[in-house]
Amino acid sequence: MRKILSFLIAISVPVLAHAQMPVQTAPHDQLTRIIDDHWAWYLSTHPVEATARGVRAYDDRISDMSLSARDAQIKAEQGFVSRLDAVPAQQLDAADRVNRDVLLWMLRDDIDGDKHPAERLMLFTTYYGWHQGFSGMADGLPFYNRADYDSYLKRLALYPKMNGDALAITRQAIKGGYVQPCSVLQNYAGTISGIVDGKPGETRFYEPFARAKPRDISDADWSAMQARAVTIIRDVLTPEYRKWHDLFVADYLPHCRKSDSASALPGGAAWYAARVKAHTTTDLTPDEIHQIGLDEVARIGKRMDEIAAKVGYPSRAAYIQHLRTDPSYYAQTPEELLRVSARQAKTIDGLLPRYFGTLPRLPYGLKPIPAAEAEGTTTAYYGPGAPESGISGTYWVNTSKLDQRPFWEVPALTAHEAVPGHHNQIALQQELPLPPFRKYLAGFTAYVEGWALYTEYLGEEMGLYDTPEKMMGRLSYEMWRACRLVVDTGIHAKGWDKAKAVAFMKSNSALSDANIDSEVNRYISWPGQALGYKLGEIKIRALRAKAEAALGPKFDLRRFHDAVLAQGAVPLTVLESQIDGWIAAEKARS
Repeated sequence: MRKILSFLIAISVPVLAHAQMPVQTAPHDQLTRIIDDHWAWYLSTHPVEATARGVRAYDDRISDMSLSARDAQIKAEQGFVSRLDAVPAQQLDAADRVNRDVLLWMLRDDIDGDKHPAERLMLFTTYYGWHQGFSGMADGLPFYNRADYDSYLKRLALYPKMNGDALAITRQAIKGGYVQPCSVLQNYAGTISGIVDGKPGETRFYEPFARAKPRDISDADWSAMQARAVTIIRDVLTPEYRKWHDLFVADYLPHCRKSDSASALPGGAAWYAARVKAHTTTDLTPDEIHQIGLDEVARIGKRMDEIAAKVGYPSRAAYIQHLRTDPSYYAQTPEELLRVSARQAKTIDGLLPRYFGTLPRLPYGLKPIPAAEAEGTTTAYYGPGAPESGISGTYWVNTSKLDQRPFWEVPALTAHEAVPGHHNQIALQQELPLPPFRKYLAGFTAYVEGWALYTEYLGEEMGLYDTPEKMMGRLSYEMWRACRLVVDTGIHAKGWDKAKAVAFMKSNSALSDANIDSEVNRYISWPGQALGYKLGEIKIRALRAKAEAALGPKFDLRRFHDAVLAQGAVPLTVLESQIDGWIAAEKARS
């Protein structure tokens, strides 16, 4: 009967009229198709991530770093922007509008960034380079069966093409003057050569073959695969890493930049302005951000002065000198520092249900930062997990230079990098009912790092800083992020050099000399990124104060935290809109 009725309806419409009335796709369906197409395209161009997300169609590939591939990527992104612009936003519901706006923001940011040669040609910072990313590839891959190991070996063997493309771009960067400053590159050569130093079986590349043998691989085949891994590391990877090391020493270093400011690059001022907007998701100018930083430095400094006075020191500087030099505050072995960090993490784990209604299911582990990277990188960082591949999150702790890693920093550091900071936010984002691009790609610095810095503040309410030393460590970390606003804009918009930036950090924070040096190197080599932390935290604290004032006794801190985390990483303007909606909904609750 339905078929007959449909036929009668169809023939009742004149043929000419039917030809002039194309079927219209509902805006929601239009958007869904675009989002699905974008995700499928993204995975095809990021094959290693595709494997981590459970899509195994590209297991024999790695990313293409060539400029021609980059141009193709930008062209594809422009196509997605055009399709999104054609979707009538006013006909979408609130959730769809956010999905559309977030994807547009991400695409336009990448397209706009590519207009700047510095963005296209400068492939590494003191924090990260392609050679480091490739050495850590195994951390995000599944290793359950023979196919997983075969895929990994194939990918290792593909590195010469990736490295060749990266070196070609780097030569072009040298020729055009798009190079990192000399002041940040003193120890950088070691981050390249150190990855392949020693025996092949001792490198990070070999680590998957040091695990238990999968059940579907025979003993003989396992030995053969291990031998193949050694051969690839020795005969393929090591020569490629040496090529990059030799190019860096012979050609890059002699042409390194004498100025520390991004504005000294051709078109650098415009590039820096674009990076500021991208990392802060605001329209604040460098001058405005600089002043916010100075104000925050003064505010936090008063609290640090009060603590120093309470414990009997004549000045903040005197107390900080004590904290920096008393050996009882420092680990004697890497294992001791890891043990203290692990205990702190588990202590916080036990407090989380009091402050959050929704917690991620994915656990996290703790590992030392690989030795080849440790000396030149930050105190700790977080590595996201991949639930689809059975990979947990990781709290990476720097166990080099132990006399620069005080125990009194551990509570704030752990809150930020592990829980309730990055792990809670990122792992939960991966579990939210969101489109995949928002689960795995949305990483707005001001939101992600703002949240992590906010949780350092939350640590005061959680009782993490139960000694003056720990509280000074917490305030020193907040001061560190406030100093970033001053130092980053000072270097890239006001002509500061590294020495001035280091002096400002040292006179205002309790960070060790090694941490200050690596951090300032990071701000110089990665312009704008450091600005997102404090500006994001300020916004989240302001939204909390707004909610507390509006809701009074109806304010529930656990529900507020859940609301902030409920949509994953978004621009700060979107977060504010979401929290305003949440406040209204909370008012309406009986």
